[in-house]
Amino acid sequence: MATEMHPGTQHEFATTRPPDAVQRYSTGERLTHWAVALAYVVLFLSGLALFHPFFYWISLWFGTPTFMRILHPFIGVALAILFFAYAARLWRENLFSPADRQWLRRMFAYMNGREEARVEGKYNAGQKAMYWSMVAMVVGLLVTGIFIWRPYIAPSIPLLGRRIASVIHAIFAFIMFVGIGIHIYAAVWTRGSMRAMTQGWVTRRWARYHHPGWYDRVARGRETVR
Repeated sequence: MATEMHPGTQHEFATTRPPDAVQRYSTGERLTHWAVALAYVVLFLSGLALFHPFFYWISLWFGTPTFMRILHPFIGVALAILFFAYAARLWRENLFSPADRQWLRRMFAYMNGREEARVEGKYNAGQKAMYWSMVAMVVGLLVTGIFIWRPYIAPSIPLLGRRIASVIHAIFAFIMFVGIGIHIYAAVWTRGSMRAMTQGWVTRRWARYHHPGWYDRVARGRETVR
Protein backbone atom coordinates (compact mmCIF):
# COMPACT_ATOMS: atom_id res chain seq x y z
CA MET A 1 0.00 0.00 0.00
CA ALA A 2 2.94 2.26 -0.41
CA THR A 3 2.42 5.67 -1.96
CA GLU A 4 5.64 7.41 -0.92
CA MET A 5 8.38 8.97 -2.97
CA HIS A 6 11.83 7.44 -2.91
CA PRO A 7 15.35 8.80 -2.68
CA GLY A 8 18.41 7.35 -4.33
CA THR A 9 20.46 5.30 -1.89
CA GLN A 10 23.46 3.06 -2.13
CA HIS A 11 21.42 0.11 -0.85
CA GLU A 12 18.29 0.90 -2.89
CA PHE A 13 18.72 -2.10 -5.20
CA ALA A 14 20.69 -4.30 -2.79
CA THR A 15 20.17 -8.00 -3.47
CA THR A 16 21.61 -9.12 -0.15
CA ARG A 17 20.64 -7.82 3.24
CA PRO A 18 22.98 -5.00 4.36
CA PRO A 19 24.11 -4.88 7.99
CA ASP A 20 22.02 -1.77 8.68
CA ALA A 21 18.76 -3.30 7.40
CA VAL A 22 15.53 -2.72 9.33
CA GLN A 23 12.96 -5.49 9.62
CA ARG A 24 9.61 -4.19 8.33
CA TYR A 25 7.48 -7.32 7.93
CA SER A 26 7.65 -10.66 9.72
CA THR A 27 7.62 -14.00 7.90
CA GLY A 28 4.04 -14.59 9.03
CA GLU A 29 2.90 -11.22 7.69
CA ARG A 30 4.53 -11.85 4.33
CA LEU A 31 3.12 -15.36 3.98
CA THR A 32 -0.38 -14.14 4.83
CA HIS A 33 -0.08 -11.24 2.39
CA TRP A 34 0.90 -13.52 -0.50
CA ALA A 35 -1.75 -16.10 0.42
CA VAL A 36 -4.38 -13.36 0.21
CA ALA A 37 -2.88 -12.20 -3.09
CA LEU A 38 -3.06 -15.73 -4.54
CA ALA A 39 -6.66 -16.14 -3.39
CA TYR A 40 -7.52 -12.80 -4.97
CA VAL A 41 -6.07 -13.85 -8.34
CA VAL A 42 -8.18 -17.04 -8.29
CA LEU A 43 -11.28 -15.05 -7.33
CA PHE A 44 -10.65 -12.37 -9.94
CA LEU A 45 -10.25 -14.86 -12.79
CA SER A 46 -13.19 -17.05 -11.79
CA GLY A 47 -15.33 -14.00 -11.04
CA LEU A 48 -14.55 -12.54 -14.45
CA ALA A 49 -15.65 -15.80 -16.09
CA LEU A 50 -18.88 -15.77 -14.10
CA PHE A 51 -19.54 -12.09 -14.76
CA HIS A 52 -19.93 -12.15 -18.55
CA PRO A 53 -20.08 -14.86 -21.26
CA PHE A 54 -17.23 -13.14 -23.13
CA PHE A 55 -14.84 -14.24 -20.36
CA TYR A 56 -16.33 -17.69 -19.84
CA TRP A 57 -13.38 -19.34 -21.61
CA ILE A 58 -11.35 -18.60 -18.46
CA SER A 59 -13.34 -21.36 -16.74
CA LEU A 60 -11.30 -23.88 -18.74
CA TRP A 61 -8.27 -22.91 -16.63
CA PHE A 62 -10.08 -24.43 -13.66
CA GLY A 63 -10.73 -27.76 -15.37
CA THR A 64 -14.49 -27.44 -15.77
CA PRO A 65 -17.00 -24.58 -15.40
CA THR A 66 -18.84 -26.54 -12.71
CA PHE A 67 -15.72 -26.92 -10.60
CA MET A 68 -14.98 -23.21 -10.99
CA ARG A 69 -18.50 -22.31 -9.77
CA ILE A 70 -18.04 -24.53 -6.73
CA LEU A 71 -14.54 -23.25 -6.02
CA HIS A 72 -15.22 -19.51 -6.27
CA PRO A 73 -17.27 -18.99 -3.07
CA PHE A 74 -15.08 -21.27 -0.97
CA ILE A 75 -11.97 -19.33 -2.03
CA GLY A 76 -13.87 -16.15 -1.20
CA VAL A 77 -14.47 -17.32 2.34
CA ALA A 78 -10.82 -18.37 2.64
CA LEU A 79 -9.67 -14.93 1.48
CA ALA A 80 -11.95 -13.22 4.01
CA ILE A 81 -10.61 -15.34 6.86
CA LEU A 82 -6.97 -14.74 5.89
CA PHE A 83 -7.52 -11.05 5.27
CA PHE A 84 -9.29 -10.33 8.56
CA ALA A 85 -6.78 -12.38 10.52
CA TYR A 86 -4.08 -10.16 9.01
CA ALA A 87 -6.05 -6.90 9.24
CA ALA A 88 -6.95 -7.47 12.89
CA ARG A 89 -3.29 -7.03 13.82
CA LEU A 90 -2.94 -3.77 11.91
CA TRP A 91 -6.00 -1.69 12.74
CA ARG A 92 -4.33 0.44 15.42
CA GLU A 93 -1.47 1.30 13.07
CA ASN A 94 -4.03 2.37 10.45
CA LEU A 95 -6.01 4.83 12.57
CA PHE A 96 -5.98 8.30 11.02
CA SER A 97 -4.26 11.19 12.76
CA PRO A 98 -4.48 14.97 12.14
CA ALA A 99 -1.23 14.74 10.16
CA ASP A 100 -2.82 12.13 7.90
CA ARG A 101 -5.61 14.51 6.94
CA GLN A 102 -3.01 17.02 5.81
CA TRP A 103 -1.24 14.26 3.82
CA LEU A 104 -4.47 13.40 2.03
CA ARG A 105 -5.11 17.04 1.15
CA ARG A 106 -1.62 17.38 -0.33
CA MET A 107 -1.14 13.80 -1.52
CA PHE A 108 -0.46 14.61 -5.18
CA ALA A 109 2.18 17.18 -4.24
CA TYR A 110 3.87 14.60 -2.01
CA MET A 111 3.68 11.85 -4.62
CA ASN A 112 5.15 14.14 -7.29
CA GLY A 113 7.97 15.21 -4.97
CA ARG A 114 6.99 18.89 -4.87
CA GLU A 115 6.51 18.77 -1.10
CA GLU A 116 7.55 16.53 1.77
CA ALA A 117 5.62 15.41 4.83
CA ARG A 118 6.78 13.59 7.92
CA VAL A 119 5.00 10.24 8.30
CA GLU A 120 4.71 9.44 11.99
CA GLY A 121 3.41 5.87 11.74
CA LYS A 122 4.35 2.66 10.01
CA TYR A 123 1.90 3.55 7.23
CA ASN A 124 1.17 6.84 5.52
CA ALA A 125 -2.34 8.22 4.97
CA GLY A 126 -2.60 6.72 1.50
CA GLN A 127 -1.80 3.28 2.84
CA LYS A 128 -4.31 3.73 5.66
CA ALA A 129 -7.02 4.75 3.19
CA MET A 130 -6.26 1.62 1.17
CA TYR A 131 -6.44 -0.52 4.31
CA TRP A 132 -9.90 0.70 5.32
CA SER A 133 -11.23 0.57 1.77
CA MET A 134 -10.11 -3.06 1.51
CA VAL A 135 -11.81 -3.85 4.82
CA ALA A 136 -15.06 -2.41 3.46
CA MET A 137 -14.73 -4.19 0.12
CA VAL A 138 -14.01 -7.60 1.63
CA VAL A 139 -16.99 -7.25 3.99
CA GLY A 140 -19.23 -6.19 1.11
CA LEU A 141 -18.07 -8.98 -1.18
CA LEU A 142 -18.43 -11.60 1.56
CA VAL A 143 -21.97 -10.57 2.52
CA THR A 144 -23.28 -10.21 -1.03
CA GLY A 145 -21.45 -13.37 -2.07
CA ILE A 146 -23.22 -15.35 0.65
CA PHE A 147 -26.60 -14.09 -0.65
CA ILE A 148 -25.89 -15.53 -4.11
CA TRP A 149 -24.07 -18.70 -3.00
CA ARG A 150 -25.59 -21.66 -4.79
CA PRO A 151 -26.82 -24.22 -3.91
CA TYR A 152 -26.53 -23.46 -0.18
CA ILE A 153 -27.86 -19.94 0.47
CA ALA A 154 -29.22 -18.47 -2.76
CA PRO A 155 -32.39 -20.66 -3.00
CA SER A 156 -33.63 -19.22 0.30
CA ILE A 157 -33.16 -15.60 -0.87
CA PRO A 158 -35.97 -13.92 -2.91
CA LEU A 159 -35.14 -13.37 -6.58
CA LEU A 160 -35.06 -9.58 -6.21
CA GLY A 161 -32.67 -9.89 -3.28
CA ARG A 162 -30.34 -12.11 -5.30
CA ARG A 163 -30.36 -9.68 -8.22
CA ILE A 164 -29.58 -6.72 -6.00
CA ALA A 165 -26.83 -8.68 -4.25
CA SER A 166 -25.34 -9.67 -7.63
CA VAL A 167 -25.18 -6.05 -8.80
CA ILE A 168 -23.64 -4.83 -5.53
CA HIS A 169 -21.19 -7.76 -5.58
CA ALA A 170 -20.02 -6.74 -9.06
CA ILE A 171 -19.63 -3.09 -8.01
CA PHE A 172 -17.57 -4.05 -4.96
CA ALA A 173 -15.45 -6.36 -7.11
CA PHE A 174 -14.72 -3.56 -9.58
CA ILE A 175 -13.79 -1.09 -6.84
CA MET A 176 -11.51 -3.70 -5.26
CA PHE A 177 -9.91 -4.36 -8.66
CA VAL A 178 -9.08 -0.65 -9.00
CA GLY A 179 -7.72 -0.54 -5.44
CA ILE A 180 -5.53 -3.59 -5.98
CA GLY A 181 -4.24 -2.04 -9.20
CA ILE A 182 -3.25 1.14 -7.33
CA HIS A 183 -1.65 -0.98 -4.62
CA ILE A 184 0.46 -2.93 -7.13
CA TYR A 185 1.46 0.21 -9.03
CA ALA A 186 2.52 2.01 -5.85
CA ALA A 187 4.46 -1.01 -4.58
CA VAL A 188 6.40 -1.32 -7.83
CA TRP A 189 6.89 2.44 -8.20
CA THR A 190 8.21 2.95 -4.66
CA ARG A 191 11.68 1.41 -4.68
CA GLY A 192 12.27 -1.00 -1.86
CA SER A 193 8.59 -1.73 -1.17
CA MET A 194 8.46 -5.01 -3.09
CA ARG A 195 11.60 -6.22 -1.37
CA ALA A 196 10.06 -5.37 1.99
CA MET A 197 7.14 -7.69 1.29
CA THR A 198 9.24 -10.47 -0.28
CA GLN A 199 12.28 -10.43 2.00
CA GLY A 200 10.92 -8.52 4.97
CA TRP A 201 13.56 -5.80 5.31
CA VAL A 202 14.28 -2.25 4.18
CA THR A 203 17.41 -0.16 4.39
CA ARG A 204 17.81 2.21 7.31
CA ARG A 205 17.82 5.18 4.97
CA TRP A 206 14.59 3.98 3.29
CA ALA A 207 12.92 3.74 6.70
CA ARG A 208 14.14 7.20 7.76
CA TYR A 209 12.94 8.79 4.53
CA HIS A 210 9.55 7.11 4.09
CA HIS A 211 8.47 6.49 7.70
CA PRO A 212 10.69 8.52 10.07
CA GLY A 213 8.32 8.28 13.03
CA TRP A 214 8.15 4.48 12.78
CA TYR A 215 11.91 4.27 12.24
CA ASP A 216 12.58 6.34 15.36
CA ARG A 217 10.51 3.94 17.46
CA VAL A 218 12.21 0.89 15.97
CA ALA A 219 15.68 2.36 16.42
CA ARG A 220 14.91 3.11 20.10
CA GLY A 221 13.57 -0.38 20.67
CA ARG A 222 10.03 0.83 21.32
CA GLU A 223 8.54 -1.18 18.47
CA THR A 224 9.34 -4.60 17.06
CA VAL A 225 8.10 -6.56 14.06
CA ARG A 226 5.93 -9.40 15.29
